[in-house]
Amino acid sequence: MTAADTGAAPAEPQALTSVLLAGGGSAGHVSPLLAVADALRRRDPSMRITALGTATGLEARIVPARGYPLELVPKVPLPRRPTPALFGVPGALAGAVRAADGVLQRTGAQVLVGFGGYVCSPAYLAARRRGIPIVIHEQNARAGLANRLGARFTRYVGTAFPGTGLPHARLVGMPLRAEISRLDRSALRAEAAAHFGLDPARRTLLVTGGSLGAQRLNTTFEQRVARLSSAGVQVLHVTGIGKEFRASAPVGGAAYVVVPYVDRMELAYAAADLVVARSGANTVAELTVVGLPAVYVPLPIGNGEQRLNAEGVVRAGGGLLVADAELTPAWVDDVLIPLARNSERVAAMARAAAGSAQRHADETMADLVLAAWRERMW
Repeated sequence: MTAADTGAAPAEPQALTSVLLAGGGSAGHVSPLLAVADALRRRDPSMRITALGTATGLEARIVPARGYPLELVPKVPLPRRPTPALFGVPGALAGAVRAADGVLQRTGAQVLVGFGGYVCSPAYLAARRRGIPIVIHEQNARAGLANRLGARFTRYVGTAFPGTGLPHARLVGMPLRAEISRLDRSALRAEAAAHFGLDPARRTLLVTGGSLGAQRLNTTFEQRVARLSSAGVQVLHVTGIGKEFRASAPVGGAAYVVVPYVDRMELAYAAADLVVARSGANTVAELTVVGLPAVYVPLPIGNGEQRLNAEGVVRAGGGLLVADAELTPAWVDDVLIPLARNSERVAAMARAAAGSAQRHADETMADLVLAAWRERMW
């Protein structure tokens, strides 16, 4: 007998009060996690939002700094090739699943949201065992192992790029912090230049290898400090912590500022006119949303996802792709400096980059979380 049969009012659905978000290792996983956490918090400030990560990932510092509690599970790398380490995976994974299960129980999580990385495989398995709805975001054009596993357990899968091959995938874009997604670069340029000791009137090149830095970029540009400065190209170079170098620009030349890490990337973007960067998914998404043209230098190892990440914006005219081995001092002289000095071409590339952006992914992912809870399709 139903409520309609008895004339009683139907029961109100239980509110979503606790969500666990799993992901970590690099900014590519942590940044979208925090963006979705912020979106959920805007929907309901009383919602309990907990992050799940490892003690060694970037999340160990960034998540608590953003005001969210962080629970830890052991890191269980999955070897890509048969090695003796493969024999230790089942035991280590079982321990990580138990740890993730304990977090789900302690936090009373009603939905698990996974962003990929080492922490997600045990979290997906633990949530599956408990019958907790799973929502997935895949930020790369080629899905990782953890999300390929998790996508078998849910139909709530959002992707930053098309063609990931994940079942039930829908293109949502990359969840980005409001400081990035709503950035007005022109309005913030003077403050950004002052923050880094730059001249707001000069064309500025941002060089960044991501949160961990990129040796190829650091080595190449260290050899071209004087040439760039003499050409009037001002540079803000984010090297990665512990990878700084001393840059001595010639007297009268443009500034060359080296910093190990930037906590407020919106300031770096506001100061820049052109970027040279790795093509991690988060980097590509951020640069297109803020309308910055870029030279993308894909990481030469891995499964090739970084090249795929950048191909769409490059086809649209918003960037260039350069192989890691081709990013040489001579390339800087012959290609990059003329490009940086060509304000009309840079402006056209900026418009193309902005036109290829996917926006509002944080809110779309929040919608998926709420839908998974309401429908509970286990």
